[in-house]
Amino acid sequence: MAGDDEGLEERLKSSLWYSIGKIVDEETLKLGVNATPQFIGALTEMVWAQIETASQDLESFAKHAGRKTIAVDDVMLLSRRNEGLEAVLRAFVDGMRGEGGGGNAKGKGKVKR
Repeated sequence: MAGDDEGLEERLKSSLWYSIGKIVDEETLKLGVNATPQFIGALTEMVWAQIETASQDLESFAKHAGRKTIAVDDVMLLSRRNEGLEAVLRAFVDGMRGEGGGGNAKGKGKVKR
C-alpha cells in the first residue's frame, strides 16, 4: 500500500510541475524574460509544501469539529490570515449560495463570519 501512495505522490508532483511549468512559460513569454528549469523545480517544491501544510490544517480543523469531511467553514478558517484570499473565497461562497449552489457539510447553508 505504501508503494501505491508513493506512486500517487510522484504522479501528483509531476502534474503540479507540468502545470506550473506551463504557467511560468506563459508568463515569461508575456514579460519577455526567461525562467530556468531549476526555478520551475524550486517553485514546484514550494507550492507542494504549501499544499501539504494546507491539507494537514484542513484535516485538523475537520477532525477538531468531529467530522471526517472538510467543510467550507474549514477552508474559511484556513484563509483567515490572508485577507485577500478570504475576500475572494467569501465572494465565491456567497455567489454559490445565491445560486443555490449549496452550503457547508452539515447542510445549514451558512458560514459563520
